Amino acid sequence: MKNLQKITVLLVVFATLTSCKQQQARMPVSRSSGTFMKESAARNKKLIAGEEGKIDSIIKSNPNTKYLASNKGYWYYYVTRNEKDTLRPKKGDVAEFDYEIMDLKGNVVYSDVELRPQTYVVDKQNIMMGLRDGIKLMRKNEKVTFLFPSHMAYGYRGDTKRIKTNQPLIVTVTLNDFRPQTKPADAIKSQN
Repeated sequence: MKNLQKITVLLVVFATLTSCKQQQARMPVSRSSGTFMKESAARNKKLIAGEEGKIDSIIKSNPNTKYLASNKGYWYYYVTRNEKDTLRPKKGDVAEFDYEIMDLKGNVVYSDVELRPQTYVVDKQNIMMGLRDGIKLMRKNEKVTFLFPSHMAYGYRGDTKRIKTNQPLIVTVTLNDFRPQTKPADAIKSQN
C-alpha cells in the first residue's frame, strides 16, 4: 500500500511537471502601428519643404546677394565682412553681439534696440539653435544676415510672445567682440 501511495505521488508530480509549459510573455492589449510617428515625420518633411521653398524664393529674388548654404540647414550672407581677422568664436569664448529678428516678409519682430546688448558664452548657454551655430561662423565686427527655417529658430513652440509656431526667421547679427572666458564672473555676467 505504501508503494502504491509513493507511485501515485510520483505520478502526480511527474504529470504536473510535464504538463507545465514554458511561461510566455503576455501580448499587449493594443498594438501601436507606428502610424502616428510616420504621419508626424511626413508633416515635418512637408513643413520644412514649404519653409525652404519660401526661403528659396527670397534668395532668388535677390540675385545680387551671395547667399551661402550652411551644413546645418540654413542660409546666410555677409552684410559686412572682416577680411583682416582670422579668429572666430569657439566653445567657451564670450561673444558680445547685437541682432534683429524679422519674419520672412521683412517685418521686424524684435529690433536690435530691444535686444541689445547680448553676451553669450559660446556653446555653454541656451540660445536659438541657428544663432548658436551662426555666431561661430563670424569674425569680430562682421554683420551677417541668416535665413533660418523654424527648426533652426524657435521651432514648433515659438517664443510664446511675438514669434509664432513654426515661424522661419531672418536674423541679422553684428558680432561686436569676443574673448576667451577668463573668470567665472564672465559666465555669471552673461547669464543676467
